[in-house]
Amino acid sequence: MIEKVGVYCRLSDEDRDKLNKNDDSDSIVNQRSMCLKYANQNGWNVVDIYSDDDFSGAGTYRPDFERLIKDCESGKINLVLCKSQSRFSRDMEVIERYLHNKFIEWGVRFVSIVDNADTSIESNKKSRQINGLINEWYLDDLSTNIKKSLKNKREDGLFMGSFAPYGYDRSEEDKHKLVIDPVAAEVVKKIFKMYAEGNGYYKICEYLNNNNIPPRSVYKKQKGSKFVCSNCDYKNVQWNPDTIAQMLRNEFYIGNLVQGKITSMGYKVHKFKKVADKDWCRIENSHEPIIDMETWNKVQKILGTHLSPTKTGEIHYLSRKVYCMECDKVFMRNVYSVKGEKTGKRAYLQCKGAKKYHTCDNNKAIRMDELETILLNAINDLLDNYYDQNNLQELYNRRSQQDTSNCEIIKVLEKEKMNLNKKIEDNKTFYRNLYEDKVKGTITEDMFNMMSSDYLREIEAMTKRVETIDSEINNLQVVKEERKQADEILKKYKHIKELNKVIVDEFIDKVYVGVYDKESKIRDIEIEWNLEF
Repeated sequence: MIEKVGVYCRLSDEDRDKLNKNDDSDSIVNQRSMCLKYANQNGWNVVDIYSDDDFSGAGTYRPDFERLIKDCESGKINLVLCKSQSRFSRDMEVIERYLHNKFIEWGVRFVSIVDNADTSIESNKKSRQINGLINEWYLDDLSTNIKKSLKNKREDGLFMGSFAPYGYDRSEEDKHKLVIDPVAAEVVKKIFKMYAEGNGYYKICEYLNNNNIPPRSVYKKQKGSKFVCSNCDYKNVQWNPDTIAQMLRNEFYIGNLVQGKITSMGYKVHKFKKVADKDWCRIENSHEPIIDMETWNKVQKILGTHLSPTKTGEIHYLSRKVYCMECDKVFMRNVYSVKGEKTGKRAYLQCKGAKKYHTCDNNKAIRMDELETILLNAINDLLDNYYDQNNLQELYNRRSQQDTSNCEIIKVLEKEKMNLNKKIEDNKTFYRNLYEDKVKGTITEDMFNMMSSDYLREIEAMTKRVETIDSEINNLQVVKEERKQADEILKKYKHIKELNKVIVDEFIDKVYVGVYDKESKIRDIEIEWNLEF
C-alpha cells in the first residue's frame, strides 16, 4: 500500500515557555523537519503538512487538526505522522477516539517518532495508552499549578485581569498594579454622586449619553485597548442601566482588589462557574481608591433597599424610609389632584398593608408635606442639642467610655479567635495523621471513621465560632466608625431649611407612623436615626 502521509505539528504556550533561547527542539520548524526526514527515509509520500501554533494539546478545536481529521475520513491520507504522540493530543479521550477507534475504522495508521507509537503494531497499544495517561497527567498537573500560581498572585495583591476596570489603567512600571485614569475616574465619581443624590440608573444614563460621555467599551477603544465586546455596535452603543448597576457595586472603586469570582470547571471542560462570595480573593487597600468610604456606604445602603425612581428618574428622599408602626409594611407614595393647590396635586403616604393587602388597620394616609415638616423639625432639634455645650461634654465622655469598652471586647475576641484557629490546625494535623495510619493499615476503617468524626465535628464547631467572632468584631468596629461619622455629619450642619435625599440619608434610617387617633387627631411618629450617639 502506498503511504499517503499527513504530517501534523503543534506548539502551545506551555511548550513555548519551556524553551530557552538556544533550544527550539519543540518548535514547529523542527517538528516539520524531523517528520519530513523520517518520511523520506521510509519512502513515504507526504501529501500535506498540518500545523497548529499556539493551540493547547487539551483543546478539542484546532483549525489544522480539524482539517487533518477530515482528510483522514475522506481517504486523502492514510498515515498521520507526528514528532510525538503529545503533539497529536494530550487528551486521553481524543487518543482513544481516533488512534484506537476512528483511525482503525478509516484505515489510517498513526506513527510518532520520539516515543515509537505505531498503530500498525498491536503490541504497541499499551505503550500508546500509557503515553496518553502520562500526557493527561501532565495536563492535570499543569492546570492545578496554573490555578495555584494565579491564586498566589491574587493573594499577593496583583491584578490578574486581562483589562483594567473602567477608571483605572495598568501601571507602566508593573502591569499587575492599577493606577487611576483621571479622565474615567471623574465619570465614576459623577455616577456615584448622582446615585447618592437620588438619581436612578436611567437618569444617570440619560445624563451621560446627553453629555456625549463615551461608554466603557468605546472609551477603551479610543485609548487603543485591544478590548473586544462581541455584542457591541461601537457606532451606536450607549450607557445602559446594567452597566451603572454593576459599577455601583464594584469594590475596585474603594481600593479593594476582588478577584477569583469565577473559575474553570476543568482543563477538559471549557466552561466556567461562579465562586461563592466567601471564597473570593479580596485584598483591601491594594490600590488608590476613586470613591471615598462615606459615598460608598451611602450608595450601598440605597442599593440594598431596592429603591424605585419616580417618573422623572429621580428617587424620592423618603422612598423606603417610612414604615407602618402596626404591620411593619412600607408606606406607599401616591399623588392626587387637589383643588386649591398651586401645583394642582398633593402627595400622600399610606400603609401598603392597608392600601394594597387590606390586612392593616392603619388605613389613614399622611400628607407628605406634613411628615416632611415633622422630620425637618426633628433634625433641627437634634442639631440644637448637639451644639449645646453641656450636651457636647456629656456626649464626649459617653463616647470615650464606649470606645474603651469596645476595644477591650475586641481584644478578648481576637485572642479567642487566635486560640481557635490554632486548635483547628491541630485537629487538621491529627486528622491527616489518622488518615495515614488507616492507609498504612495501622488502624481499621471502622476505627478511622469513629475517631475522625470527632475531629471533624470539632473543626466544624470551631470554624462556626470563628465566623461568629469575625461578625461580632466587625459589628463593634462598625459602631465605632458610625459614631465617628455621626460627629462628622453633625458638624456639617447648623440649621437645615429644606430636606433633600442627601440630608435624609445621612440622618434617618427609618420612620415609623402609627394609627391616626380620630379623637385627638394625632398619630405617633418614631424616628430611627442613622447616627450612633
